[in-house]
Amino acid sequence: MKAYIEDRVFETAQYILETGATVRKAAQQFKVSKSTVHKDMSQRLPELSPQMAEKVGKVLEKNLNERHIRGGLATKQRYLQLKHEQ
Repeated sequence: MKAYIEDRVFETAQYILETGATVRKAAQQFKVSKSTVHKDMSQRLPELSPQMAEKVGKVLEKNLNERHIRGGLATKQRYLQLKHEQ
């Protein structure tokens, strides 16, 4: 694996652990695609650091389980904003 890829994997993993960021937020932060972040965290990180991969996996699992709640809150905010504009 090339050094710059390893660096990106570790930087992204550290960012996710520190901030609890979603795959989407991490992708925006590092200017890569969501697919790249997902592959980095699910395939490359376990090869490089299994312990860190386990921690990151827990954060991503938590985000996955909360996704439907965040989506509902975003919809609620959008409709409240539309109501106030009228």
